[in-house]
Parts: sequence; C-alpha cells; structure tokens
Amino acid sequence: MTDLPVASVLDELDQALASHPCAVLQAPPGAGKTTLVPLALLNSAWLAGQKIILLEPRRLAARAAAERLAQLLGEPVGQRVGYRIRLESRVSSATRIEVVTEGILQRLLQDDPELPGIGLVIFDEFHERSLDADLGLALCRQTQQYLRDDPPLRLLVMSATLDAQAVSQLLDNAPMISSQGRQYPVDVRYKGTAEPRQPIEPRVVQTALQALADEGGSQLIFLPGMAEIRRVETQLEAQLMHHKDVLVTPLYGELDLAAQRLAISPAPPGQRKIVLATSIAQTSLTIEGIRVVIDAGLIRQPSFDPVSGLTRLQTRRVSQAAAEQRAGRAGRLEPGVCYRLWSASQQEQMAAQDQPEMLQADLAPLALQLAQWGIQKASELSWLDQPPTAALAQGRELLEILGALRRDDAGWRLTEHGMAMAALPMHPRLAHMLLRGQAMGLGLLACRLAAIAGERDLLRGVQDADVARRMALFDQPRADGSLDRGALQRARQLAGQWQRLLEKTAVNPVDNPEHERWQGLLLAMAYPDRIAQRRAEGGEYRLANGRSAAFAEADALQKHEWLVISALGGHAAQRNVRIFMAAALDASLVTGHVPELLTQKDTLDWDARSESLIAERQQRLGALIFSRRALPEMDPDARNRALCEVVRRQGLNLLPWTPALRQWQARVILLRQLDLNQGGSSDWPDISDAALLDTLEAWLAPYLGKVRRLAHFANLDLPSILAGLLPWPLPRQLDEQAPSHWTVPTGSQIRIDYSETPPVLAVRLQEMFGSTDTPRIAQNRQSLQLHLLSPAQRPVQITQDLAGFWQGSYAEVKKDMKGRYPKHYWPDDPLQAEPTRRAKPRKS
Repeated sequence: MTDLPVASVLDELDQALASHPCAVLQAPPGAGKTTLVPLALLNSAWLAGQKIILLEPRRLAARAAAERLAQLLGEPVGQRVGYRIRLESRVSSATRIEVVTEGILQRLLQDDPELPGIGLVIFDEFHERSLDADLGLALCRQTQQYLRDDPPLRLLVMSATLDAQAVSQLLDNAPMISSQGRQYPVDVRYKGTAEPRQPIEPRVVQTALQALADEGGSQLIFLPGMAEIRRVETQLEAQLMHHKDVLVTPLYGELDLAAQRLAISPAPPGQRKIVLATSIAQTSLTIEGIRVVIDAGLIRQPSFDPVSGLTRLQTRRVSQAAAEQRAGRAGRLEPGVCYRLWSASQQEQMAAQDQPEMLQADLAPLALQLAQWGIQKASELSWLDQPPTAALAQGRELLEILGALRRDDAGWRLTEHGMAMAALPMHPRLAHMLLRGQAMGLGLLACRLAAIAGERDLLRGVQDADVARRMALFDQPRADGSLDRGALQRARQLAGQWQRLLEKTAVNPVDNPEHERWQGLLLAMAYPDRIAQRRAEGGEYRLANGRSAAFAEADALQKHEWLVISALGGHAAQRNVRIFMAAALDASLVTGHVPELLTQKDTLDWDARSESLIAERQQRLGALIFSRRALPEMDPDARNRALCEVVRRQGLNLLPWTPALRQWQARVILLRQLDLNQGGSSDWPDISDAALLDTLEAWLAPYLGKVRRLAHFANLDLPSILAGLLPWPLPRQLDEQAPSHWTVPTGSQIRIDYSETPPVLAVRLQEMFGSTDTPRIAQNRQSLQLHLLSPAQRPVQITQDLAGFWQGSYAEVKKDMKGRYPKHYWPDDPLQAEPTRRAKPRKS
C-alpha cells in the first residue's frame, strides 16, 4: 500500500498535526487517503494512545472503509478497527480507529462534548458538504477551542475536490497538504443533448450496450435514483438474456448488505459487471474492475422550501466537480472511458460545485441539535456557510409546536420532552411521535409508522396512498405483489431498533391499541402542519399550513374529510402539491389526545350567502377551522371593526354614494391638491377612496350600530357622515372656492363637473357671448375647462382660453354651425353679441 500517492505526504501530515490542532488534506480519488491516513497516524506521539474517529458520509462507505482498514491490519472488524452506523455496530474495548457516519459523531458530542479518549476526528469526503458534516465540524471546533486543553482534540478535513483555502481559514489557517492522485487517463466522450423531459433509460441502455461491444472491463452507470435503476436493470437484463458473462448489479443506500457487497466486489472470473448506482458510488467506495463510466449527469436530492414548509426530492444536473469525480472512477486501475449523456456546451453551463446541504435542507434537526448544545444564535458557531435564517426559524417554530422548545426572555430553551426527542436518532417529527405514542401504549404502532414515514416506500408502482395498506404488510407481507421486500426488511429492522430505545411502560394507555384509527392520530403528532381537510368542491385538501394538496388519481382516502399527509411532492409554484402517502384522521381523537394543536378564536365575519355578519367561536388547527359555534352576543367595537373589513373587501361603492356626493368629494380633493402643489400643507383632509378605506374605523365605524345585513348599508346618511370630516369654516370655504355651479353671462347656473381634471363647465356656446374671461375658481388658482356646446348639446370647442377662441377658431365653428343650425344665432362679432338661452336673442 506504500505505493499509493498519499503515502508521500504522510510524514508531512503527521508533522502538521503535531504542530497545529487542525489540518486540511486535499487528495484526488484513488490517492489512498481513506485507507492509509488513519493507519499512518494511529501511532503518532501526539495522539497519545487515543482513538481516531473517521467520518464517512454514507453507511456503505463506512462499513467498506472499516473492513478494508481491518484487512490491512490482518484483523477482523471490531478489533483495532471498528465501525458504528445506524442499525449496526462492530466495536470493542480494543478499537482504536472507529469509522462512523456523520450523524453518529453528533451523538458522541452531545453525550459528552469533551469527546474523552478521542484524539483525532477525520472528516473524509468533506466536499460533499452534508448538513451533519458541517454541524459536526462546527461542534468539534467548539470542543477543541473551549473544552479540551490537554490532551488537545485534533481535526483533519480530507477531500478530493474542496476549496481547501476556505476550510483552512475556518480552522485558524490550518496547514494545507496536497497529494497527487494515481489516475490513469480517462477518455471523456459526450453523447449529445437530451430532449427536455425525455426518459433517460433508453439512452442509458443503448450506451451501455454500445460500451459492452466497444470496450473491455466492467461498467459503472450513474443514475439519479432507485426508480431509474430498476427500469434500466429490467431493460438491460432483457437485452442481455443470452449474455451469461455480464452481471447487472444495482447499488444504492437502502439495498441489503448482501446486494451491496455483490455490487462493489470484483466480477466473477470470466464475467463483467454493470453496476447501476446512485451518487453513493461517486466517492469513498472503490468498486473493483470498473473501466467504463456512463454518467446520466443527474442527481436527486431533497430540497426544503421555507415558504411552503415542504421538502421535495428534486432531480437536477450534477456539478462539474461531481462529473469529474464520476469520470475518475473509470481510471482507478487502468486507462478508461467515460460516456457523458450531455453535450460539451452543457458541461460548461453546469455549476462548478454542488450546493451545500445546509442551504437547501429542512433545518428542524439542526435547530434541535443547536438547542441541545446550548446555542441561541447559529452565528455563535463557525460555519463555512451560515444556516439560512428563514429555514432555521421555521425549524424552531416546528419544534415549538412539537413541544421540544419553549421561548422565554432569555431565548429558546430545550424542554424535557425536547431532550428525550434529541436522544432518538431520527427526525424530530418522528421522535415526538414515538415518545407520545409510547406514553399512550402505542409504541409498536408508532415505531412502524416512523419506519414507513422516514424511509422509502414499501410499495412500488402503485397509486394507493393509504398508510394503512403499508402497515398491514408488517404482519402479512405476502398479501401484496407490489411489495418492496428489501424496504420492508429495513423498516422492520428500524422499528425493532426504535422499540428497544423506548421506555417500556406506557403512561396513559389507550383502549384497543390495534385499531387502525390510531395511525392517523400518531401521524398527526408528527405532521401537525400537514393535517388536511377536504374542500367542499371535490378531491382537494387544504393543509393546516395553508397549502393545498390533491391526489394524482382517484384514491379511496378521498372519502375521508380529514387526513394526515406524511409524504408530499410537487413544486411550490403549483396550485396543489401531490399527496403520495396519507392516513385517515378521526377528528374526534384530536381534542382528547392532542388538544395543544387547537387554538380558540372568536371571529366576526361576513357570510356571503346570507349577506350578514356572523359571530363565531372557532377552534382552529393552523389555517383550518376545526369546529365552530355561533356566539349570541357581539362586542360592539369588534362588530364595527368587522363591518369595516367588509367595506374594505367589497369597496366603498357598498355605501350609498350619490353623484352629488361624489362631486362633493372631488371638490375637496381638488382644493387639497392645489394646496399641496404649492409646496405647502393643506387644511383640507384627504378623502380619496384610498384614504377613506384606510380610516374606516375613524369616520364610519361610529355610525354602524344598526347595520346587520348588507342591505342596511343603504340606510346610512352618508352625506352627513362625510360632512363631519370638514371642520368649520371649511364647509363655507368649499362653497366659495369650489362652487358646485357657475353663473354664466345669461344668468344660468351651470353645474361644474369635478370628476374631470381640470373641472369641466359644459355650457351652450351662445350663453357665453360677450364674455372674454375664462371662469376660474379656488381663488383664481384653477381655470375651468369650457366645453362649448352646439344646440344639440355636443362640444364644438374645448378650451381654457375663451378670448383666444373668439379671436381664433370661432369663425370656422360659426361657418359650420350656421349651416347645420340656421335658425340659431351666430353673430359675426361674439364679443358684442347678446348672450342668450334661446335660439336667437329677444328683440328689444
């Protein structure tokens, strides 16, 4: 093993850790860092006989690394080298190197923050930037800086593709050591651009068959998820039915151990393998005999949306760094070939690095870990990327609903229930359900539900979303042909492990604990924000968090008014997210067993059907109305406020406006605007529609005592109500500065139209003979716009310059009008003519 490239920097690494508490090792895939570094540092003087913790991002990688390290020492796993992963542990008192998954490190830190007996923590494949790895490093830094003096705790961050400079700065400018890789040339071949939404499986199968014919060695095919792996596996086996020398093996995290070992072990003599893998095979693992890589270029990752509160699996393009790592798997042992199912131009458009999980994950588990650690603000810890504020706040709000956190003047505090939740190795939602379920005597049921909700679906290729059907499989697995037996085996293992972690006594056992109705109640404890009520209009459901959801196809669960949805999918932009898995909820159980989910609110609201105000006392479950009853008495102030909201929603036209009242409003608005245009303030109040709507409680509410129904608004004395907005002497000034009518030369009182800007005086042309002054109002600040009318009451001239009209275009108007209306008076000199209301002036 000394010929592996990383061997050349082991002494340098040893010296760096002897002089500094942290170090960063950058080494390409195949350099041997996972295999050689822990063994090389095991007997270092600075380690002083303490243990080494080696973190791996996945269970499969942790187990494989431990087995390889133990093999190099000539020992079985569990002696000097052991491992701990979920559901499995192989350690002993002799163990000096313990390979663990990242979540295990957090448990070690929370159990004893000083990490006694541990001298070095190695973060392997840190470039994957999992949430657990980021948190583990931040907590280890606090332990290192504040809790461990002698012997000190040392940290080593290792990666193939990593911004080593950023990590070094985070670790107080830790020494950076770089190792060369042992990488044979890889011929990268781009296979063109896939059409949008085109299934990838046919192209993958075609490329695999071509590679079998053109190239020797085994293949590693990267696919985004299990569904694609199964489809490609089925199609390849059909094509290779008569090729006994080719073995097709899937590889993903939820596979049973035997299938995983088959995938990573060398092909039997005389055979070649095609390994169908998710990104689990991208790093850490060495798969024997691989010479050809086929990369679909996709990865499926969970992404949390703080707006909807939902986590969805999203399929997206891999980053350039990930694509390089995948290609490198073909050059571990000899020159290889990588087929990329995208174009070279698409390669240039791909992101340089994968986005850290911290920036796209549900942060409720992180919020619980921080509270257990005693952290109020995430900024108290050192991070490469700070946790997003919105997602962390949403996580804390969920924990508060679950009873894990409470807020006081000093900030967030972990409750006793929260401490018990933090001790369980699962999402806080499921931990809460298990603890509450156990107290009710429903521990077994809760453990099974947690295994169903927290792991992959037990059923394949079915549209049935009912949790009850999946629960029945625990006891009758042969009754369903769509059963995923591997998933069921894993769910049983998890349920059994979680049962062993729970207290054995129930505090308040329920009757008939085997009844199916308890399933919905337990899931409601885990997913209170996803309790859903059927809408009256059909198969859609409204969730307690305000979102809408629907089944993709007709489902038997639609007969139930209340559901609890444990699995959702879709996009935040969609009107409805899709219901993948749910359980019926017996609403009568909520008040008796989870009353803390309900809040009481007295409401006054407008009923559109009866067009009346309804007073209710509502029990609400988030955004849902759980129950309601009428209130006989209404608080007058609250009732008036509610009526004001009705006016706001329906608009001011709900009130009995008249044309004269709208003109009055426009007159006041004009005088106010003229004051403001001069750069000063105004005594005239703002009575625009927008201002009136904003201040309904001030001017309208006192007059709503007799309003009970929509029709009653018509009885309001709106002119008197609005007149009260003008203090004395503004009413008199209004008539002086913005009169409702104007006296023209004939003596006629003509109404001014203030709805126009500027205000309009529409008058017959003959009534203005002899006048040269354009009428002006508001202390001569505003001229009226004259609409000079024909005998048919149509404008023949619109002007604000009456004198100019007489001297200018009047002659043309006269010629036209004289021809149309010869019986009317059209003098040659309008300034000397007598104004008249008649066709011609009276003879003197």
